[in-house]
Amino acid sequence: MADGLKVHILYPFREGPWGGSNQLLRTLQHELNAAGLWTDAPDVADVILFDSFNAAEDVIAAKRQLPDTPFIHRIDGPISLYRGNDRYVDRLIYAFSEDVADGVIFQSRYSEAANQSLGMKRPLQSAVILNAPSDAFGPNERVEPTDQRTRLIATSWSANWNKGFDVFKHLDEHLDFSRFQMTFVGNSPVEFKNIRHLPPQDSKGVAALLRSHDIYVMASRNECCSNALAEALACGLPSVTLQSGGNAEVMGDGGALFSSIEQVIPAIDRVAGEIERFRHALPVRTMTDLTRDYLGFFEQVYSVRRPRKRLSRAGAVRLRTLLLAMRLRTKFDSARRRAWQKVSRA
Repeated sequence: MADGLKVHILYPFREGPWGGSNQLLRTLQHELNAAGLWTDAPDVADVILFDSFNAAEDVIAAKRQLPDTPFIHRIDGPISLYRGNDRYVDRLIYAFSEDVADGVIFQSRYSEAANQSLGMKRPLQSAVILNAPSDAFGPNERVEPTDQRTRLIATSWSANWNKGFDVFKHLDEHLDFSRFQMTFVGNSPVEFKNIRHLPPQDSKGVAALLRSHDIYVMASRNECCSNALAEALACGLPSVTLQSGGNAEVMGDGGALFSSIEQVIPAIDRVAGEIERFRHALPVRTMTDLTRDYLGFFEQVYSVRRPRKRLSRAGAVRLRTLLLAMRLRTKFDSARRRAWQKVSRA
């Protein structure tokens, strides 16, 4: 039974603000530990969860050493659609799912369909489980406005242009700042003139900022399942959300969708004009829900009476070769971007 399963997460956890997966998996670890279901030792675990291509060498070594332990792969992406390139990253992720994973967790129906359309083989066992915010995020202690303007906010750890910076630039230039104020929290490639820009914050800081605003602006393209959007909704903010990726699945009825830059300001006007109705329609999903869903899938995979996948020496070499190719390509792309930036500034 799931009540007795011991779980280990193979992931390079980092302290402080460091992207959505790090925050979610750290919170999941805390939930499992509180329930007495966490183990620090992979060789003691009944189930091992790993994420995307993170901790790849550790995953390869653990699978070779623990062939009878079920490994469950949490899938992101497709990375190539989100970043605009990087198909080699997707190929590495698909190889891990094919060679290592006894079960796969997709973070949205969009992610499941899009990854399989790009060539990912259908897993023997899989589940779609939407993300959830940590307990730091909730609607309590909302900060009321000091003036009559509607307060907008957007957040992003990544400065990837596909996070919606063309939309934010448009709002910086065209939003009526006599009616609205707007804050952006995180890293941005855009220099804002009218939008207040704050550096990345930890979960507590982000939650406090969200509660001091009224509407969240979600403009990411091809996002698998945005933790940032889930956090804003949990803090009681309706969202103005780009119709792309898994965004609509996360938002539900808690806001308005837009499909182009020209539609974003009318969508903001709509939500601002009916904000109480949208607040009452916000989806409610907690880490308790997510932990229950993960444990249910862990138990399903653990209970299946079929041999676990075996990672052969040749399979391990294949994964390490793909991993090396990804690292070399990443370094090449980074060097090319730096060279282009130097030419552009010259």
